[in-house]
Amino acid sequence: MSQQDHILIVDDDRDIRHLLADYLEKQGLRCTTAADGREMKAALEQHRIDLIVLDVMMPGDDGLTLCRNLRAGGGAHAGTPILMLTARGEDMDRIIGLEMGADDYLPKPFVPRELLARVRSVLRRTRALPPNLDASPPANARALHFAHWQLDTVNRHLVDADGTVVPLSGAEYRMLSVFLSHPQKVLSRDQLMELTQGREADIFDRSIDLLVSRLRQRLGDNARESSIIKTVRNEGYVLATEVSIAAGTTSTKA
Repeated sequence: MSQQDHILIVDDDRDIRHLLADYLEKQGLRCTTAADGREMKAALEQHRIDLIVLDVMMPGDDGLTLCRNLRAGGGAHAGTPILMLTARGEDMDRIIGLEMGADDYLPKPFVPRELLARVRSVLRRTRALPPNLDASPPANARALHFAHWQLDTVNRHLVDADGTVVPLSGAEYRMLSVFLSHPQKVLSRDQLMELTQGREADIFDRSIDLLVSRLRQRLGDNARESSIIKTVRNEGYVLATEVSIAAGTTSTKA
């Protein structure tokens, strides 16, 4: 994590915004705060934001709505990592948050030190999969072609056969990268958890299934008759298609 990672804190509680910003800035981070969706949008337009800390419970558009709109809207910020703040015990908020594209969640109440650890973990996972695991495409791969789709590894988004860009969240991009790095190989949920999240984060147990479901939706891949990401009963998931690696002007099979 670089010294001046820029964190956007979105919370309608002024005291919480300032408390978190003061603490994170003392840890070497740069912080901008926003009280609602309008201020969040303005901050994203004015600054290069590395991660958004987004509270679920806010007046007007709540955090879940803002997360969904950001992910679905495309543009430069569609893949910006999001750490969602939820009320303790509200499992449904956590499930929906992950489905909407959040990269992690933190239940309230929490201590600022715990937030710092989560921020660092999300940034670390977003920027690179664990280096000791064979979890990412070759370093020179600019695009991965599979089943009439292309994953742009430079801009971190999908492109369909018509050239339409489909934005991905950081978690979706990591998951798809893992599948494309291991085509036609069954990966267990534990393996996918390790390759995409690491063990240091307290991730909700169903997050792997939710991520796979979201990827299938992005790919138009019907879960009951899936032809791209197939479920292997009692084992996990498999990318059931060949992958071609495009490095500059050349392509090779993965």
